[in-house]
Amino acid sequence: MKKEFVMRGSTASGLTEVLNFSGYKPGYAYRLVEFSLYPFNNIGGSESELNATITAGKTAVAPTDPDFDNEGLIATSLYHNHQHALYPGMSYSVINNTFLITQNLILMCQDTSGNGNSTNWQCRFIAEKMSGSEEAAANYKQFTISDE
Repeated sequence: MKKEFVMRGSTASGLTEVLNFSGYKPGYAYRLVEFSLYPFNNIGGSESELNATITAGKTAVAPTDPDFDNEGLIATSLYHNHQHALYPGMSYSVINNTFLITQNLILMCQDTSGNGNSTNWQCRFIAEKMSGSEEAAANYKQFTISDE
């Protein structure tokens, strides 16, 4: 089994994607170790304010209002690039890389610049072997979060 893999795509502003782990191998869980955003079009020719979240919960978490008390929120990321010199571009992600993923996740992206552009995203995961009791605990934790 591959130790590391990448999921990537482009999501329209305000919409969600399912990160599918339904074919996961028994005895393994995955950790999210990287979450990056990048503009979809007109790079350098427009301003971008991109936000995204990844959750193990039943519904998506609004990227413009992430709540770190939400146990299902695994990651949030933002990217912004302004043409004005006072507002330099930046990219930042906060990832709960201790969360063991055994079920599907929900990713939601939002362009808050007013342009409504899609957002390119990339996630890097690492597979980890688990004992039977670790697997049961991880499955139960993610099930209870997604069942709320």
